[in-house]
Amino acid sequence: MTERAAPFYCPYCGDEDLRPSEEGHGSWECRACNRAFQLKFLGLLAEGFKGPSPHGSSDGGAP
Repeated sequence: MTERAAPFYCPYCGDEDLRPSEEGHGSWECRACNRAFQLKFLGLLAEGFKGPSPHGSSDGGAP
């Protein structure tokens, strides 16, 4: 089992003064803006990542 991932900055104010919250797994407190938030991994997308085609066009035709 790996350790939980920590956010690098507050999603509200952007400050980096974050501490784990007593509210439970994935809960964080920002000391700069006095907000609490929770992060939760929902799962992987069934379709996967659809990035740009390495060949430029995905239709196979001329540009």
